[in-house]
Amino acid sequence: MKDLIPIAEQIAAKLIERRQTISVAESSTAGLISAALLAVPGASAYFLGGAVVYTREARRLLMDIPDGAMKGIRSASEPYAQLLARQIRQRFSSDWGLSETGAAGPAGNRYGDAAGHSCMAIAGPEQSVRTLETGSADRLANMHVFAATALNLLLENLSR
Repeated sequence: MKDLIPIAEQIAAKLIERRQTISVAESSTAGLISAALLAVPGASAYFLGGAVVYTREARRLLMDIPDGAMKGIRSASEPYAQLLARQIRQRFSSDWGLSETGAAGPAGNRYGDAAGHSCMAIAGPEQSVRTLETGSADRLANMHVFAATALNLLLENLSR
């Protein structure tokens, strides 16, 4: 996790400078994104909350996304990542919503994505989505790469 802190510190500085807030919905990173953002002293100035949305039940209960809203959208996809980012932003009334969804490994997911597949999205003053394929089945390594990529996506959007 120490490799994520320098990115989180840059994000924190930008959010604090702008007086903006962030909320996070993550799946295969299992809370690493939120943990990195919260590891920076002063996080209460910008971090409003987050959710690990790992199951269908979590999606319904934590994100208030009913099954009907998922028509034509599958988990671990760019449209789903965008939906999560928009929904977490709305639920917390934050300036930014950041999401991640994927297949950390060692096997792929039930949707046909290989291990190492992740989609992440930003909702806020800027909108952005990215898909990452690591080609690795190393669960822990993928979780860290997914978290770093999501944080860097946020940092890129904050730097515009």
